[in-house]
Amino acid sequence: MQRYETIFIIDPDLGEEGRAPVVERLVQLIPQRNGVLVEEDHWGARKLAYPIRKKQRGYYLRLDYCGDGALVGELERFCRIDDRLLKYMTVKLADDVNVDEVQAEMAERAAAKAAAEAGPTAEAGPTEEAGATEEAGATAEAGATAETGATAETESTEEAGSTSEEDESGASAGDKDGDADEASPEDTEDDVDEDDQEDKE
Repeated sequence: MQRYETIFIIDPDLGEEGRAPVVERLVQLIPQRNGVLVEEDHWGARKLAYPIRKKQRGYYLRLDYCGDGALVGELERFCRIDDRLLKYMTVKLADDVNVDEVQAEMAERAAAKAAAEAGPTAEAGPTEEAGATEEAGATAEAGATAETGATAETESTEEAGSTSEEDESGASAGDKDGDADEASPEDTEDDVDEDDQEDKE
């Protein structure tokens, strides 16, 4: 069994719905002719090196497969009779291929592809967790700051209250002293009256 690579150029005007049956038919021909499909690679729409059937662009499809000459002949026959295919080219990659080795290679490629697809998802988890941790830290810090501000404000209020109480206490003491000073002239007048009464006697 040999290993081949065939590149197909499909009419770009077909669109996804019109192109899907062509690709499906090409892929189905491989197992029908006792072949093994190794890889199906869509290159997409590209500009042609030269116009083909007045088309400036074409949709490129590459099939990597194992089979014999009869399989290659059937694929190329289908390309010749289907107008949806603009061009094709087949290249032999290897002779006397071990199918088991090829299948092992396919399994490794599938595992690597799955790991590559799972990689970005796994990296996103720690990033989101770190973001949540930073957000929680910022929230806790803001809460601590607000609590500190509230505590300082409370202490300031209590200190101001104590100062006001001391001022009121001082004012009360001053009032008492004033009352005592005002009472002194009356006492003096009483003393004068007592002296006059003694003189008259």
